[in-house]
Amino acid sequence: MARVAIIGGGISGLGAALMLGRRGHTVAVFEQDVRQAGDDLNRDFFHWHRPRVPQAVQPHSFLAPVRTVLRTETPDVYEDLLTRGAQEYHDFDWFDEHPPHRSGDEDLVTLRTRRIVLEAGLTAAVRREHTVDVRRGRRVSALTIEEGRPARVSGVRVGAETHQADLVVDASGRRSPVPGWLTAAGCRPPVVDSHRTGIAYLCRWYRLRADGPRDPGRVQTGSSAPFALAGVFPSDNDTFALHLALSTGDPTRGALTDPAVFEAAARRFPATAAWLDLAPEPQSAVLAMAGLDNRWTSLTDDDGPVVTGLVNAGDSLIHTNPTLGHGAALGLRAAQHLATHVDQITADPVVYHDWTAQALRPWFDAQVTADRANEQRLAEASPRSDRRAAALAACAFDDPVVMRARAQVRHLLQPAHDAYGTDEVDRHLTAWLDARPDFSPTYDGPARDQWEALIPGRVLA
Repeated sequence: MARVAIIGGGISGLGAALMLGRRGHTVAVFEQDVRQAGDDLNRDFFHWHRPRVPQAVQPHSFLAPVRTVLRTETPDVYEDLLTRGAQEYHDFDWFDEHPPHRSGDEDLVTLRTRRIVLEAGLTAAVRREHTVDVRRGRRVSALTIEEGRPARVSGVRVGAETHQADLVVDASGRRSPVPGWLTAAGCRPPVVDSHRTGIAYLCRWYRLRADGPRDPGRVQTGSSAPFALAGVFPSDNDTFALHLALSTGDPTRGALTDPAVFEAAARRFPATAAWLDLAPEPQSAVLAMAGLDNRWTSLTDDDGPVVTGLVNAGDSLIHTNPTLGHGAALGLRAAQHLATHVDQITADPVVYHDWTAQALRPWFDAQVTADRANEQRLAEASPRSDRRAAALAACAFDDPVVMRARAQVRHLLQPAHDAYGTDEVDRHLTAWLDARPDFSPTYDGPARDQWEALIPGRVLA
């Protein structure tokens, strides 16, 4: 059995630790934050200052791989999440009834919950695992590296102590210090592919009133204007988040941190207005997040692994801007693969690096492409021009065949060219357009002059 040291106790680190521990491996998790997710979800979510994890308070919808991995590897954790208030939503729930079942339809389920619920469920399970030792308040300061070609990582240093390991897993997140440690030790540098995104996010959390309306009716959870996106994230225990996304260069962005301005803007989009009409109780300030990039960090180059005895997972490996919600799904998939093949990976990390390139890298590339298009559109406020692409998005909410294809892409089950590129989808989309000869790409959000009128006392360039 392997001795594994994991740097970082977030979702990927805890998930990997739990799956490894349940296979009998000895695992030590080093997490510099003393605090952990516990039983008071609201206190932990709204009052835990976590500057190193800015995404923690942003809205989440966990895609199918999160549910699939948890149900396969840790069904007790999954049941715990449901007990804590997480909600399952099948993409076919949009329709009055589901279409005839096809193989794979059972996976088209989103887990609607705040991130803290998943963290609490994993934390509780790890505490019960005798082979896993979570050392909180213990910041890893360096790697122990043995000379060789390539060099081998043999453990981690925490203060004056050295912890030996057969394999070290970097799950320390998007600000991982590990690449710097490797280059400082004279190793070849990791290969980093980074793409800055010019998109800013603002969100605000609400709770439905116990004596108020519970359901906005059949309203899509997303709306758009040429220069902004708006969306709703239904969540656990009657909470939900509204979010707005726009270019980081938009001169109105700063004003939206004012709750009154944020709500006035949200009321200009059908998706978010419908939820505000339920008269919910605000639970937070307007929470902003920007300065994001898409970054792939490979510990192998053209000459092979830059070191052995070390792999990365979660945001240390693949950090994506949250537009498509890939982070936790890809992190848990990597954790599952790592736990399943740890003996092989310890002997030769190429096994892991090759798998990440084949299984995860295509989703990174798709995110980069989508973000470039969104960034350009939001910055230029450009009109929609691709009639068929716009029709594909609209048709999904009328036609279960197209909705299935949309869900397969959204849940990381099929790439877009495979899911949408079938004769069946083409026939259904063509029929939908034939029935709507006047269809043209459009937006359901505000015009620019309506948006700017919401900004009090602001002189706009």
